Amino acid sequence: MVTIISNSPEETFQLGLTWAKEMEPGWVVGLTGDLGAGKTQLVKGLAAGWQIKGRVASPTFNLMHEHATASQPLIHMDLYRLESPDAIWDAGLAEYLQSPSSGWVIVEWIDRWTQISLKDRTEVPDVHKPFRWIQIEGDLEQQRTIVYEDFRD
Repeated sequence: MVTIISNSPEETFQLGLTWAKEMEPGWVVGLTGDLGAGKTQLVKGLAAGWQIKGRVASPTFNLMHEHATASQPLIHMDLYRLESPDAIWDAGLAEYLQSPSSGWVIVEWIDRWTQISLKDRTEVPDVHKPFRWIQIEGDLEQQRTIVYEDFRD
């Protein structure tokens, strides 16, 4: 696992921009962290790096937003209101986690699917690879710790 310290929302956004350059289409990105930790700020940076136009906001009430680019879609999901893998299956979202067709899939509250945290895991999650699992701790307005690990086939 790699640990990064971000000291502001702008730094978190910039981290997303940097990561977008190294993530080809096909990646699944899973995010965990408390409300206000900076998950959506990181997603905004990733989306900007992938040339997503328009407003990027957490899809908490819609569960999923699809954003188009010139070449690939970005699927942005929020599992906060779904408390178990069964609920995610019932909502029709599991297929995006296990076999996305193209583009990128970003999932806020991925721990609703994995049922464990990145730091507590003992096995590789049942998610399409390549997969970047990111845990953000702290407050959006203050220093936050960003821990991540990549899983590849």
